[in-house]
Amino acid sequence: MPDLTLHTVGASRASVVRLMVPTDANFMGNVFGGQILAEVDRVAYITATRHAKSNCVTASFDRVDFILPVHVGEVVDFDAMLTFVGHSSMEVSVRVRSEALAGSAPQLVGEAFVTMVAVDPHGRPVPVPPLVLETDEERRRFEEGRRRMEARRRTRLAESR
Repeated sequence: MPDLTLHTVGASRASVVRLMVPTDANFMGNVFGGQILAEVDRVAYITATRHAKSNCVTASFDRVDFILPVHVGEVVDFDAMLTFVGHSSMEVSVRVRSEALAGSAPQLVGEAFVTMVAVDPHGRPVPVPPLVLETDEERRRFEEGRRRMEARRRTRLAESR
């Protein structure tokens, strides 16, 4: 059974930094969106697993925005944090920033919301700890995440009819 003690947003936050190399990109030197999504998925997994203390699987990607292209040679920071926690599911917000090492400031290049679900060894959902909200900003994000989760649930129900 997973640990059901309380956890803060900061306790599960994760950041992954990667140098983009030629194998990540197309012939024009732009990094493939799929490569960015794979890294988003990995960092969301780390964040969700830290919180749940259990294996997690990706249930959905929601609102993926590619704001600017990422190029070979840039360093990309994938910063993930929980925005909402339900019974077994968690919404993870991932912000993607890119930086050319030749002196430019980091800039926001992408954002995504990933829904992760904690599962047991048989792949069945398991309960996750409640999220301790310490700031007004965390409470605002949690409420926004709750509304997105409800909208996803309504969409699934409507599509299953």
